[in-house]
Amino acid sequence: MVIMERLKSPPPLMIVSDLDHTMVDHQDHDNLSLLRFNSLWEDTYRRDSLLVFSTARSPILYKELRKEKPLLTPDIIITSIGTEIAFGNSMVPDHSWVETLSSGKWNREIVLEETSKFPELTLQPKTEQRLHKISFYIDEGKGEAVTKELSELLEKRGLDVKIIHSWGKNLDVIPRGGGKGEALEYLLKKLKAEGIVPVNTLACGDSEHDAELFSIPDVHGVMVSNSQEELLKWHTENALNNAKLIHSSERCADGILQAIDHFKLGPTLSPRDNSEFLNGKTDIANPGQEVVRFYLFYERLRRGEIKKYETYIDSFRESCHQDAVFFHPSGAEKSLRDTIDELRKYHGDKSGKKFWVWVDQVLVVDNIPGKCIVKFDKWEQCEDERTCCTTTVEFTSKGGGCLVWEQVKQIWSEESELEDGNSYWII
Repeated sequence: MVIMERLKSPPPLMIVSDLDHTMVDHQDHDNLSLLRFNSLWEDTYRRDSLLVFSTARSPILYKELRKEKPLLTPDIIITSIGTEIAFGNSMVPDHSWVETLSSGKWNREIVLEETSKFPELTLQPKTEQRLHKISFYIDEGKGEAVTKELSELLEKRGLDVKIIHSWGKNLDVIPRGGGKGEALEYLLKKLKAEGIVPVNTLACGDSEHDAELFSIPDVHGVMVSNSQEELLKWHTENALNNAKLIHSSERCADGILQAIDHFKLGPTLSPRDNSEFLNGKTDIANPGQEVVRFYLFYERLRRGEIKKYETYIDSFRESCHQDAVFFHPSGAEKSLRDTIDELRKYHGDKSGKKFWVWVDQVLVVDNIPGKCIVKFDKWEQCEDERTCCTTTVEFTSKGGGCLVWEQVKQIWSEESELEDGNSYWII
């Protein structure tokens, strides 16, 4: 697995989170809670912990959500209600999981044949029809009756399936061995076999789809404050005395941070909420902090939110080696110190606009005594236009535990949406 390349020991924390209405708050149009989580994860957790998304969305709709919201890239993505597992940037599929689901009593043709007898069911778009998931829209109020009758029909045909009715309008049929809970159990066993089972796992959700996540032994859980009534009812009937499961008082990603604090799983103060973050000293053992700090400053500078910005620009300039070089994604090469100096003229140029900056997958890719190289994706969004550069920063260390910027190199990411971004991109 891709994650083996960077984990030298069991991760202290693995977060397994649903997306819609859990990690992603669709009512938060400024994405404040998501950006708050992002900064904390990249600053504190990315280097040695695991981020897993577990969603009912198909891979296709998951990729669409990534274009709409400032989502981080997870180490592992579980899609289609736990019937597909993939790893890393390239979403490399877990073929063993596919074989596991195929070995059970599952037959798509029989499911489609039997479901065609129900006028209450309408097939969802092709994007949602997967190898081990068949999805329907269902007439309101028909869920319980259809589920019961369809279960009996499929059992008589020799199949062993789960029928999941959610949001009052969706009905999914998957193999009995599939589901969010089973996928997580499989993943934990796989990590254990590799010697990197997480010290703590936190499952996060808001709907009945997520109930299975909260039933796995030794897994902490949080039902975010905006959870559906069906999930809260399940909790009352099945897990009321489970001390490892809480119902947060905060919505979505803020509820996840609340759970990390409640279970004492690690730091929860996001750099975006830390008034002293820009004045703080970077942990030389975690150079990713310096990246998060700089780009948080960059965002707030352009939004016009920093009063003494001249002082910070001088400080960042002095943290660059006098011969440090910046390679612009256009191919141009210039002094890094001069590039930092030029930020003065951009103070407040995005004031009043929906402008966000976030970094993703901040990881040390090379580390030798006195020198390290950090690689990450730097995202910038203004209104509906977003741009991304894959960025490599070379740091050296000097006395007093300070990091010196030696080189910054950026190339346009394949995910970048701005075609003529050369004239807009600063750093």
